[in-house]
Amino acid sequence: MTSAKVLYVVVCGAGAASDLEAFVRLAQGAGWHVRVIATPMGAKFLDLDRLAASTGGPVRTDFRQPHETSNGLPPADAIVVAPATFNTINKWALGITDTVAVGMLCEHLGMGVPILAVPQVKAELATHVAFGRNLDALRSMGARILFDPAAPPHARMPSWQDILTELNGILDG
Repeated sequence: MTSAKVLYVVVCGAGAASDLEAFVRLAQGAGWHVRVIATPMGAKFLDLDRLAASTGGPVRTDFRQPHETSNGLPPADAIVVAPATFNTINKWALGITDTVAVGMLCEHLGMGVPILAVPQVKAELATHVAFGRNLDALRSMGARILFDPAAPPHARMPSWQDILTELNGILDG
């Protein structure tokens, strides 16, 4: 096992997920040991085998089975949720752990692991009252949110480099 810090990347089913490998490479280049956890819809945007090969471990998409004694993941030093969907943000804030991805987010938020969430949602969903309240709820629980609902649609999701820079800023205090 590497001595690098461990970064979990939780990926949801939104357009930016199809380019997740670029973020994985950036994070690895910055010294992170990356492991990927995907929501069921997020997994549909990914080449699971290629990501497993590049990260050294399978993409986690489901809860472990009763006979499995470990989830197979090294402990996380930080988590990036990108792209984070409307659905995942709302379920996470409410503690609805019906996917392994949201379950892990809830657990790690409770453990105090630094988490950066980067939503990618349509303008119509970004203005939904529940979404705004749930972003505020997550912030109040300690999650960092990188999101500008007023940004034009093509710029609403920051670049992978901007996400990594924000994560480093969080960790540097």
